[in-house]
Amino acid sequence: MTLDPLPGDLYHMQDLLDEREKEIVERVRSFLESKVAPIADDCWGRAEFPFDLVPQYGELGIAGLAYDECPGERPSSLLAGFLAMDMARVDPSMATFFGVHTGLAMGSIGRCGSPEQRERWLPAMGRMEKIGAFALTEPEGGSDVALGLRTTARRDGDSWVLNGAKRWIGNGTFADLVVVWARDEADDQVKGFVVGKDAPGFTATRIENKIALRTVQNADLTFEDCVVPESDRLAGAAGFRDTAAILRRTRSGVAWQAVGVMLAAYEIARDYAVRREQFGRPIAKFQLVQDLLVRMLGNATASLGMVVRLAQLQDEGLYRDEHSALAKAYCTSRMREAVGWGRELMAGNGIVLDYGIGRFVADAEALYSYEGTREINTLIVGRAATGQGAFV
Repeated sequence: MTLDPLPGDLYHMQDLLDEREKEIVERVRSFLESKVAPIADDCWGRAEFPFDLVPQYGELGIAGLAYDECPGERPSSLLAGFLAMDMARVDPSMATFFGVHTGLAMGSIGRCGSPEQRERWLPAMGRMEKIGAFALTEPEGGSDVALGLRTTARRDGDSWVLNGAKRWIGNGTFADLVVVWARDEADDQVKGFVVGKDAPGFTATRIENKIALRTVQNADLTFEDCVVPESDRLAGAAGFRDTAAILRRTRSGVAWQAVGVMLAAYEIARDYAVRREQFGRPIAKFQLVQDLLVRMLGNATASLGMVVRLAQLQDEGLYRDEHSALAKAYCTSRMREAVGWGRELMAGNGIVLDYGIGRFVADAEALYSYEGTREINTLIVGRAATGQGAFV
């Protein structure tokens, strides 16, 4: 089949998808454009999550594709990337919701759970009957989470007792299952736990007054003598290296999301330039306006080429930390430039939701920062390039 062309896909990268993958992308795009796009600005403006869409996401049959416990043929990294890109191209908030659930929460269980745990949790999560969250970041710890993680876990017979706090936890206010990373008091190793939303001692409070990803329900989490049975400790999580392996994969997904934001900003700005008239002609006929559009297209094209190659390396089993780190740092930086140029082209109309670009300008700031800042990802790449660590 032939997918409808995306205005920003100048080199026809989507043609690299096979026929089955194109059918999946077409189905997801149709859903996004018919169900998500019409309500995205309203949900963002009110900072409210469209819970009624969750079962419809489940009906798409894409949440569990990466996991053997869920039905369906395993997807390529290229397909997973295009799905992340398309979701962000319509609504970065909903792309983040989906990425947290499938990449971080399900990814943690898929990588670190025992066979019994994977069978217990992943099928329902794949159908999106159970929604997941991922709790790593803490109020006083961001980039130093590997050394500065303060949430503790203490073994008490057949249970564990968690104490501490987490911050910026996407889906945290309503997730059925929260993957919590805590430091074992006995051996000082980071371990993973799956905490149910009704667990005694667990509290989730929505973070208010955000200026980006407003639809995402980020939460502050607190654990006060929160008891978790040993059966809910992720059996294969033996240290922070397991957490880092999950982040390496999801970091690639954020790079794809950044491409989606750039494509959206380019489409909005291009359409506006063709329609908007000044001095008796469309502003698209002015050289400086075309310059802004071409800069945006260049950033999107270069970034899309990078993540396509990254996906190929992932499928070949050849990718390393520095590959996803460079993609995340580079693509989100180019995204920040591109949305700024789009807003510049639209002048005052670029700062209101009515014309489409404002939401992407704001949301770009969150994508730029989460899943590892540009600075931390730069140091990961720098260490690989020089053989010298410079983190502290």
